[in-house]
Amino acid sequence: MSATLRSIHRYPVKSCRGESLAEAAVEPWGLAGDRRWMFVDPDGDALTAREVNGLLLVRPEETAYGVRLHAPGAEPLDVALPAGAERVTAHLWGSVLDVAVAGPDADDWSARVLGRPARLVHLDDPAQRPTDPRFSGEGDRVSLADGYPLLVTTEASLAALDDAVLERSQETHQPAGEPLGMTRFRPNLVVAGTSAWAEDDWRRVQVGDVVLRAVKGCARCVMTTVDPDTAERGREPIASLARIRRWDGATWFGVNLVPDLTGLPAGAPPPVVRVGDPVVVLEAAAPGGGPVRPA
Repeated sequence: MSATLRSIHRYPVKSCRGESLAEAAVEPWGLAGDRRWMFVDPDGDALTAREVNGLLLVRPEETAYGVRLHAPGAEPLDVALPAGAERVTAHLWGSVLDVAVAGPDADDWSARVLGRPARLVHLDDPAQRPTDPRFSGEGDRVSLADGYPLLVTTEASLAALDDAVLERSQETHQPAGEPLGMTRFRPNLVVAGTSAWAEDDWRRVQVGDVVLRAVKGCARCVMTTVDPDTAERGREPIASLARIRRWDGATWFGVNLVPDLTGLPAGAPPPVVRVGDPVVVLEAAAPGGGPVRPA
């Protein structure tokens, strides 16, 4: 099969809606502009859609000067990149981060929209957050994504999962509902033209001119069961993934990637991936072993 890059997705604010792009620069810590903002509570702990489902209804739009926030029932808010004079300590999955505060207008808007005290902060130095050294290199970094710079999924794997959801609904005599859609899995890169679950075996892949290391499978959580259009919870896709994609006490969909930018000259602009780029597997494991995961 001839694999190609079908779509590119960026999420300016962690846990909020994404933007579909025709092209994106690839930085060491992820796509340019991806997950550099997030909401935190008064203690600096990250707020995610796992607990605050309504975050999925907030639509950020990156602008030349910062970000514009849209939410149902609220006036849009334009937020400039903070100068960095006011800073707080933020906590995200064990990482302790020094971040810049967006300001009181953003705090007020956040509290009204989310129905709880909240602050909007910006990670102006993404180089401060390392990835998990068990699965990546000493110098690898990530912005505010859960663990790694990029996530890749494939259309064929989603189709296989949709088939599993339909089969389960027939067995349990429950309505199948609409196909899941890729949005709830929040990938950065979606690849067409592969077989189902082929991405499990990838170890190094080239997208256009960019080489990426496939370092770990993506264990899925309850966030995938929240409908991204309504913020309502259901049982899928976890119920069906648990039947067909369960190892080591977790369910798996998609693969985490780290950019391999070691060959770039000093000061060179970051490379760019584009929709339609060819996707070439440079290194692969033996088929059928499942994704890289904890030993």
